Amino acid sequence: MGRFTGTTARGLIAPIVRKGDDIVAIAVNTLLAAAEGEGFTIKDKDVLAITESIVARAQGNYATTEQIAADTKKKFGDSPLALVFPILSRNRFSLCLEGIAKAGNKLTVMLSFPADEVGNHLMDPEIFNTVDINPRQDSFIAEEFKKRFGQYKHPFTGIDYIEFFLSILHAYNKNSSVLISNNLKAIVQHAETVIACDIHTREKTKRFLQSYGVKKVYDLTALLNESVQGSGYNTKYGLLGSNKASDNSVKLFPNDCTEIVNAIQKQIKEKTGKTIEVMVYGDGAFKDPVGKIWELADPIVSPGFTSGLEGTPHELKLKYLADNTFADKSHEEQEKAIAEYIHKNKTQVADDAAERQGTTPRRLTDLIGSLSDLTSGSGDKGTPIVYIQGYFDKFGE
Repeated sequence: MGRFTGTTARGLIAPIVRKGDDIVAIAVNTLLAAAEGEGFTIKDKDVLAITESIVARAQGNYATTEQIAADTKKKFGDSPLALVFPILSRNRFSLCLEGIAKAGNKLTVMLSFPADEVGNHLMDPEIFNTVDINPRQDSFIAEEFKKRFGQYKHPFTGIDYIEFFLSILHAYNKNSSVLISNNLKAIVQHAETVIACDIHTREKTKRFLQSYGVKKVYDLTALLNESVQGSGYNTKYGLLGSNKASDNSVKLFPNDCTEIVNAIQKQIKEKTGKTIEVMVYGDGAFKDPVGKIWELADPIVSPGFTSGLEGTPHELKLKYLADNTFADKSHEEQEKAIAEYIHKNKTQVADDAAERQGTTPRRLTDLIGSLSDLTSGSGDKGTPIVYIQGYFDKFGE
């Protein structure tokens, strides 16, 4: 009997993971139990994807706002600090801001407009398109910005982020303020120490700040990159990739993910004789078409994956072959010819060839991580482990 499906993604129901649990054993046992219970066969080149949140939870990788404050005080003393270009998020930034603010320093938070780097709007985009301003140069204090452009609440959260961030700042230092600007030169007069709070554009932001004469330039990787008062930490990303765990704590991005995925791969090989690929995934790299928000608030889609997931797919455009190369053949002949062509040429066709145009060479981990994130969801599905089969198969196999 021939095959009737290609790529299949299954969300695997897993137990609730707690601090100290063996995440390797949980992942392996969850897959083996699902395969037996659902009647599917584990095969070479299948992919097991585990969400970073349960890895971090098993590691107990958490920090309180008091521990963030202690690290801020340790590294920056009492100096006024400027925090530039944070994303507009309760889940991703509000507790980081509260922890930094608890250190008591005078803070100036600079927000970009009309939106942050991932597409969360600070103002009505329709108003922005009609006003006579220079978004590369003009700067506004919070009161002036709201007076000129009106109050704006995020369409998904209903939060006025200017007021929200001001309320956090003023709880710990009444002299702290919010500045709205895209011009990094505007922040120079506010503090000698600047922390770039953006995620994917942070290196560019730091270079610009340094070119404008700011001598002390950091980003969020500088905080919680080591344990503080017994806290969790992330040696590479610090506070980047953290999100709200409770009203007073954040969950940090997990550590040692490469070791974990290799251990899972090894155990599955020992138990089944099959070599599967394994990855830890966070946010998927996709954009919401309604809110216009790029969902990738983690610094990277996958903080750890096995070697078989390196690189990008090398694919041919099936519809191009059908419409051009083999358009004159009968239906049966066409399918056979296309299958043979793909099999013979899947690695030989040049990247700029017509047969490959439109097959965007995105990284495998970004593609599979996005598929996994959409499959598992971020709410109450209870499927933090995703099993993917057929991802590397080609037409006709």
